Amino acid sequence: MTLADAAQAKGPLVWLDMDQAALDRAYDQTVWSPNQTLIAERRAATATEALARLKSSRHAYGDSAIEAFDFYACGVSGAPIVIFIHGGAWRNGKSENFAHLADTFTTGGAHLAVLDFTNIDEAGGRLETMVEQVRRGTAFIAKKAHELGGDGRIFLCGHSSGSHLSSCVVTTDWAEYDLPQSVISGAILMSGMYELEPVRRSKRSTYVRFTDETVEKLSAMRRMDRILCPLIVTYGTCESPEFQRQGHDFAQALGKAGKQVTYFSVAGANHFEMMEQLHNPYGFVGRAALGMIAGR
Repeated sequence: MTLADAAQAKGPLVWLDMDQAALDRAYDQTVWSPNQTLIAERRAATATEALARLKSSRHAYGDSAIEAFDFYACGVSGAPIVIFIHGGAWRNGKSENFAHLADTFTTGGAHLAVLDFTNIDEAGGRLETMVEQVRRGTAFIAKKAHELGGDGRIFLCGHSSGSHLSSCVVTTDWAEYDLPQSVISGAILMSGMYELEPVRRSKRSTYVRFTDETVEKLSAMRRMDRILCPLIVTYGTCESPEFQRQGHDFAQALGKAGKQVTYFSVAGANHFEMMEQLHNPYGFVGRAALGMIAGR
């Protein structure tokens, strides 16, 4: 088939210059990360080793078993707290899978809280349920910060669908939780989705119940007026062009709105390799995250 034939075979456009097949590929990480299985094996081994070595405590922020978080103290009373919100296409992942991140943050002088929350299938396709949980978990940690050994500063860090959830947290109306709007001191958003309309049109709509209200209320691009804290927005250059566009456009919009944003891409990194960048304190993302926490 020639390029001309391929162009003629393209279906009706459903988002920007993409037909349905192209848009579905754009939101399928397996297409863009051929070494995904190897990365998953490395992450599992690293997390298992960290779980066996590090001390943590488990705290509930709600009534259901999943509404809890693992807390890794850095050994210093009066340190900032980082809340990590994991990804997994809204469908996968548990706090124990990310225990190794405690090494990055606790050695960098911060406590780490890794949130657990329900997945989209258990939530009946409702993103609203997941967002409410991570907001409530964040509010609980903020209110209990001093009891946990914190100094009152709360930072967020999220990857992939966890970055989307983190962006929903930073756009929260905190008055609903009896907290000041300035409760979040900063956030690191990695490889996320900040405008849900193209996601709604992709095959992810087969398991997420997108509505007009969902897209409007849970797209951070449409709630930037509530963002008061500094943000780091980053992605890898080997992620899908659509994921790169999501990060680029969000960062550009934040800058135009006068928000404090640091934006960069990581050369040669795919979607899953970005997590290894966070785990490495000398990697682009790890260094930037620790710099934000330290006020550099």
